[in-house]
Amino acid sequence: MTVTTGGCQCGAVRYRIDQALENAHICHCRMCQKASGNYFQPLARTPKAKFSVTRGEIGWFQSSDIVRRGFCRDCGTPLLFDVVARDTINVVLGALDDPEAVKPTFQCGSAEKMPWFGELDTVELSDDETAWYAAVAPSNHQHPDHDTEQWPAEKRS
Repeated sequence: MTVTTGGCQCGAVRYRIDQALENAHICHCRMCQKASGNYFQPLARTPKAKFSVTRGEIGWFQSSDIVRRGFCRDCGTPLLFDVVARDTINVVLGALDDPEAVKPTFQCGSAEKMPWFGELDTVELSDDETAWYAAVAPSNHQHPDHDTEQWPAEKRS
């Protein structure tokens, strides 16, 4: 059995999916852009019966008459796209513990896709990238990409 886990940035919400994700895609529609605070939202589907919250409680925003979006109330991480009447739910791929494991197979909402996406590999890379991440690492409060018994971790003396 394939088990997939994920959660929010602060660790207040964790979840588990007891089957392989399906229908992995990138949505460029304006509603997904606003919900993710990004140019697109990567999603994949699972039956609601195979999805369970293992820590915390998901907050909800009713983004349309038929769709609600789940998020962490503490840190704001987008987590779910739920067409309420369906027996499936979509998870936001960036919140998975191993997002690299799920490759999108199609795109939708193309009318609102950024016209310059094809040029991203030509955009200049930052010169101070290594120094920046090294400076941030010691004060990182992000939950690790795996389940933990407790979070935040207890500080040791």
